[in-house]
Amino acid sequence: MYQKVSTDLKFVDREKEVEKFWEENQIFEKSMENRKEGETYTFYDGPPTANGKPHIGHVLTRVIKDMIPRYQTMKGKMVPRKAGWDTHGLPVELEVEKLLGLDGKDQIEEYGLEPFIDKCKESVWKYKGMWEDFSATVGFWADMEHPYVTYDNNFIESEWWALKQIWEKKLLYKGFKIVPYCPRCGTPLSAQEVAQGYKDVKERSAIVRFKVKDEDAYILAWTTTPWTLPSNVALCVNPEETYAKVKAADGCVYYMAEALLDQVLGGLAKEEGEAAYEILEKYVGTDLEGKEYIPLYDGAAKAAQKQHKKAFYVLCDTYVTLTDGTGVVHIAPAFGEDDAKVGRRYDMPFVQFVDGKGEMTEETPFAGVFCKKADPMILEDLEKRGLLFSAPKFEHSYPHCWRCDTPLIYYARESWFIRMTEVKDDLIHNNNTINWIPESIGKGRFGDWLENVQDWGISRNRYWGTPLNIWECECGHQHAIGSIEELKSMSDNCPEDIELHRPYIDEVTIRCPECGKEMHRVPEVIDCWFDSGSMPFAQHHYPFENKELFEQQFPADFISEAVDQTRGWFYSLLAISTLIFNKAPYKNVIVLGHVQDENGQKMSKSKGNAVDPFEALKTYGADAIRWDLKILRWYFYVNSAPWLPNRFHGKAVQEGQRKFMGTLWNTYAFFVLYANIDEFDATKYKLEYEKLSVMDKWLLSKLNTLVKTVDENLSNYRIPESARALQDFVDDMSNWYVRRCRERFWAKGMEQDKINAYMTLYTALVTVSKTAAPMIPFMTEEIYQNLVRSLDQTAPESIHLCDFPEVNESWIDSELERYMDEVLKIVVMGRACRNTANIKNRQPIGKMFVKGVEELPKYYREIITEELNVKEMTQTEDVRAFTTYTFKPQLKTVGPKYGKLLGGIKKELESLDGNQAMDDLESNGELKFNVNGEEVVLTKDDLLIDMTQTEGYVSESDYGITVVLDTNLTPELLEEGFVREIISKIQTMRKEAAFEVTDKIHVTYTGSERAEAVFTDNCTEISDDVLAVSLEKAEPSGYVKEWKINGEAVTIGVAKRDEA
Repeated sequence: MYQKVSTDLKFVDREKEVEKFWEENQIFEKSMENRKEGETYTFYDGPPTANGKPHIGHVLTRVIKDMIPRYQTMKGKMVPRKAGWDTHGLPVELEVEKLLGLDGKDQIEEYGLEPFIDKCKESVWKYKGMWEDFSATVGFWADMEHPYVTYDNNFIESEWWALKQIWEKKLLYKGFKIVPYCPRCGTPLSAQEVAQGYKDVKERSAIVRFKVKDEDAYILAWTTTPWTLPSNVALCVNPEETYAKVKAADGCVYYMAEALLDQVLGGLAKEEGEAAYEILEKYVGTDLEGKEYIPLYDGAAKAAQKQHKKAFYVLCDTYVTLTDGTGVVHIAPAFGEDDAKVGRRYDMPFVQFVDGKGEMTEETPFAGVFCKKADPMILEDLEKRGLLFSAPKFEHSYPHCWRCDTPLIYYARESWFIRMTEVKDDLIHNNNTINWIPESIGKGRFGDWLENVQDWGISRNRYWGTPLNIWECECGHQHAIGSIEELKSMSDNCPEDIELHRPYIDEVTIRCPECGKEMHRVPEVIDCWFDSGSMPFAQHHYPFENKELFEQQFPADFISEAVDQTRGWFYSLLAISTLIFNKAPYKNVIVLGHVQDENGQKMSKSKGNAVDPFEALKTYGADAIRWDLKILRWYFYVNSAPWLPNRFHGKAVQEGQRKFMGTLWNTYAFFVLYANIDEFDATKYKLEYEKLSVMDKWLLSKLNTLVKTVDENLSNYRIPESARALQDFVDDMSNWYVRRCRERFWAKGMEQDKINAYMTLYTALVTVSKTAAPMIPFMTEEIYQNLVRSLDQTAPESIHLCDFPEVNESWIDSELERYMDEVLKIVVMGRACRNTANIKNRQPIGKMFVKGVEELPKYYREIITEELNVKEMTQTEDVRAFTTYTFKPQLKTVGPKYGKLLGGIKKELESLDGNQAMDDLESNGELKFNVNGEEVVLTKDDLLIDMTQTEGYVSESDYGITVVLDTNLTPELLEEGFVREIISKIQTMRKEAAFEVTDKIHVTYTGSERAEAVFTDNCTEISDDVLAVSLEKAEPSGYVKEWKINGEAVTIGVAKRDEA
C-alpha cells in the first residue's frame, strides 16, 4: 500500500531524495524529450557570473524562472531552457588582480597580458560547481550540460556580426565626450552601469571669490567639485536672470544672483539690525557676458595661452539655475557635459589637469594627489589666498564604480559609442509591445529611461572582454570586421585557429582597402552588457548557423530578473534587438524586487545580516522558500510599489510553510493513514459523481474552479493570485472538507459513502499536487510518487511528466459554492461569538439567529448547527431583540461643520433608539435631528457606530450578515459540554500515549462527585467515541493524567486492552 507518512515538517532530507530521483532518472531531460513536438515556448536565462557566489536574491530569481517553464511544459509546450554564463568584464579582472597581487593597469601589463588573460579564463569557472549545486537544490531546471558561454569564439563572432550591422547603419562612432570614468579601473562606464553605483556622501562645496579684472570686486561662483577649479577657464550666468553688484558687510564688492543674496550673504551682518549688504547695481545675465576675471591658477592661464584661445571671462547659458549656490557656476569643459557644451559654443580652451589615474597633474600645485582627495587641499590653498568665501557642507548622491567602489569622475575621453538617440522612437515603440509585470515598471521606470536615452558608451579600456571589431589605418580609414572568415580574407597574418581575445587579436593586421597599408585593431574591448544582450542570437552562433533554430526561439516568450536589470540586461536586450531586428526580444517580463532582511535593510556581510542561501535551503528546504518568495514575498508587489525590496526572514518562511505546505502535507498524511488502515487502493475504484454527497461535490467544484483559476493566472503571469488560490483551496480542503468528513473515514467496512469520501479526497490531493507542481516541485513529486506511482506503474514516471490538470466544467457548481461560502462566513462569525462569550466549541449552545442571507436549504443549516455545536438555528430579518446600536460623532468631520453644537449632538445621539436610527441611516443615508433649533444632518462618515448586545446574547456582523448566539446555558447543555470535554481529554491521552488510532482501550477514573456522575450517566457515549471496552470508576492505571474539567478535578487512566 502507501508508504507511511511522517507528519513532521522537516522537508529538507525529503527534498534531497527527490533531487536524487530526478537526477538518476533524468526527469528533466525526459520532460524536454516528451514535449519536443509541442509548440515552442522560449525562455531566456539571464547569465550569472560564474566567478561570483550565489546570494539569497538568486533564490527568488531562480524560483520564478523555473516555475513558468515548468507550467508551460505541463501545458504541452516545448520549452528550451539553455543555461548561460557571463564570463567577461571588470569583475573577473579584479578577481584575478587580487589573486595575483596586482594593483592597476600598469602592473597588469608588466605581468603580461597573455598570462593575465589565461588566468581570467580560469577564474570565471571558480564557482561553477557551487552554482550547479545551488540550482539543483532550489529545483531550477536548465540545460547546464550545453550552456552558452560569452567568451566562446562563436559567441564573440556573432557579436562581431551584430556590431558590423550597427557600424554599417552608421550608428557606431568614436567621439570625444564627457563620460563617467573610473580612475581605478581606467575605463569609462555606460549610463546603465553608473545607475547601479550611487551612494549618499557628505562633502564640502566651495563658493569662490574670482577677482574681477581691473576692478576692486569679485564674482562669487559655486562648485560642488573643488578639484576641478585648477582647470577653470570661465564662469557662467543665466542670461535671463537678475544679477546684482553689492557692497557686503565684510567690506568686499560682489557680483552674484539677486535672488540668492540673502541665502549667501545674510550671515555677514555682525550686529542685529545691520544690513548684510547694499545693492549698488542690478543687471540681467547678458549684461555680465564678457566680463573678465583673473585666473585662479597659473597652469590654466598658460594652457589657454598655448592654445591661443581667450579664457577667463563670463559666459551665458540657460542651464545655470538659481536653486543653489550663487547663480554663477565655474566652467571646466573637461569635466562636465554642460561645461563642455558651453565651452564648445564659446570656443574655450581645453584644460584637463587630471590624468587617467584620477590624479592631479604637474601643472597644478597638487600633482600626484587623487582628485577627490585634493578637495581639502584646494580649499585650504584658496583660503590662504583670500579667495575662498565659504565651503558649505552638503549631502548628495554621488556615483561610484559598481565594481571597485571608487568615486567616478566625469572626464573628457575619446570613446566608442552606439547612437541610441537615433533609434529612441523605435526603442519606445518596441517597449510598448512588451507585457511588463508589473506594468508600472515598463511604463514608468523603464519607459522613463528610454525617454531620456543616451548614446551607449560601449568601449572599455581594459583587457578581458569581447574585442571591439574596428581596425584603423594611419590614412584615417576605419573598417568593421563581421566574421572570422572576413578577417582571414583581409589579413596576411591571421592564425587559422585565431582566438578572438586580447592579446592574440591585437597582433592580427589587415590590408587597408583605401591605401594598401596595414590596419591595426583599436585597443578597446566592449561593455560586457553587450555580451549578455546579444545572447538571443549569439547563443546559437547566428547568423553563421542555426538560422531556423534562432528564428523559432526569437523573441522570447518570457524572461525574469530583479528590478536593477531595467538598466542592465532588460535594456541591453532591447537595445541590441532594436538595433539589429527592430523588434522587442521578449514578450513577457516579470520584474522582481530585491531581497532584504526582516527590517527592510540591505543585506551585507559587514552588517552581519546577509543570509547564506545554502544555509537557508538547508534549514527550511527549497519548497518552503519557493512558496515564501511567491506568496508572502509577493505581498509587496500587490500592496505597494512593485519594485520595493522583499524582506526575507526565517519566521516568514516558517509561517508560509505552516499555512500552506504544512496543511497540504497533513491532509495527505491523513489520507494515507486511514487508506492504509482500510487497505484502500484508489486504482480499484471509480469516482462516481452521481453517488457523491453534497460535501464531495462541493470539494470537486472548488477543485475545478481552482484549476481554472490557477491555469488562467499562470498563463497571464499572475503568480501571487495563483499562490493565494492554492492556499485558500488547501485550507478549505483540510479545515472544512476533511474536518466535516472525518467520521466517514472512521466508519466500519467499505460502504459507498466511505468510498466516495476516499475517492473525492484522493482526486483532490492528486489534482492539487499537479496544479501546484510548478510552484512546489519537490513536495508535489513526493505526494505523487506515493499516491499514484506506488499503485500504478503505468502512470507517468514523475509529476513533472504529467499534463497540467484539465478543468471539468460540469463539476463546477457555482450555486453550491455560493451556499457553502455563506455557510463558512456564518461559521466564522459564530466562532467569533463563542470567543467573545468565552464558551468553548465543545460546549453545546441552545439557539442561534442569522440575518442577511438567503433562505438556506436544510442541509446547509445542519452543517452550521453541527459546526457551531448549536441545537437550533433561526433565519430572521430582525435581530432587534438581541442587538442594538450606539452612535458617537466623528469629531474630525462633525467638529468643523457643527463646532458649537457638538455637545448637543452627543446627547441627541445617546438618546436615539439604536435599531431605528440604524434603519433610517441604511434607508436614507443620513440621520436628521434638531439641536438648539438648528437642523443637523449626519452621514455614516460622520458617525462612530458600535453594535451592542442584549445581556445573554452575543453577536457579530460582517459581509452584510449578522450572527447572534444565545449564551444562556441550561443544566442539560452544561452536562453535554462536560461529556465532550471528557472525550477530548481521553483522545488527547491516547495520542500522548502513542496508541494507534484502532487500538481498543480500558479507561479508569476518579474525581469530584459531579465529575464521576457525568462519567456514570454517559458511559456508553464516552466509550463509543474513545474506543473503550471498559469505563470504570477505579484507581487510574496505565497512562495516568490529572485534569481540571469545567472546574472539576478528574484523574484519568488509559491502557491498551492487551496491556490492562
